[in-house]
Amino acid sequence: MVSINAPAVKRLSCCLLLGFTMVVSPLTASAADNFWQNIQQKGVLRCGAATAAPYVMRDPKTQQYSGYFSELCRDFGQNVLKVKVQFVDASWDTLVAGLQSDKWDLAMGLNQTPERALAVGFSVPVQDYQISFLINKQNPKVNALGNKLADFDKEGITFAVMSGTAQDRAITAAIKQGKIMRLPGNDESRMALMARRADVLVDASDTNHLFALANPDWAAEVLPSPALAKQGVSFALPRSVSEADRDVLNIYLTQRRATGEIDQWVNKASQEANAAK
Repeated sequence: MVSINAPAVKRLSCCLLLGFTMVVSPLTASAADNFWQNIQQKGVLRCGAATAAPYVMRDPKTQQYSGYFSELCRDFGQNVLKVKVQFVDASWDTLVAGLQSDKWDLAMGLNQTPERALAVGFSVPVQDYQISFLINKQNPKVNALGNKLADFDKEGITFAVMSGTAQDRAITAAIKQGKIMRLPGNDESRMALMARRADVLVDASDTNHLFALANPDWAAEVLPSPALAKQGVSFALPRSVSEADRDVLNIYLTQRRATGEIDQWVNKASQEANAAK
């Protein structure tokens, strides 16, 4: 019978484990470090697309995608990676899961949250989501208040908001002096502002931006300070993507934002969404 030396077995196990790690780790690191190179070799950048104006829109007749996230994905793929861009139909419930299961390479238009960051990586924000105010420029109660939240929070100012929403929760926590008018839907809250039963419409900034562009004669959007429920809206990538590869997308987005091109695409998408309505 051959005797087994326990310390020797332990040393052998450690060596085998170390050897396995040395073989596998470089391959794993290589795959993570070559995210864009792998896409370039395939020749296609797949963009997961869940529709919501003005982020991502799809023409029901032509099935063509527009919206400012679509424009960015198309421009990044064609002009930076030099590949074709394929938009893959998705829903907001499947964007993260589809990214994890390799159904697409980028997920478009996701708000940055800590819960999502446990599952996917994020680019720098393309735009900032936050709750904004919409006011009637002809209403003397609010037309000269600026953007300070404290200036709006006073007796005699009525805020219209859709009941039970994130906007409702945020404004309820922020307003102490003003009156909050909770209504069942967006149409009712907008009508309250238009009829001057309310002085301020509280809604997501992208939605208010669309409404303000559609009604330039009287509507103005205000981004309150301090910001309410502010989050970055970004591209999501697999968590395994290396920092170096993530920097490629981040540098691209930072430059496009600094030049004002993203704002131009946002306005174009908002106008297209209003025209479609």
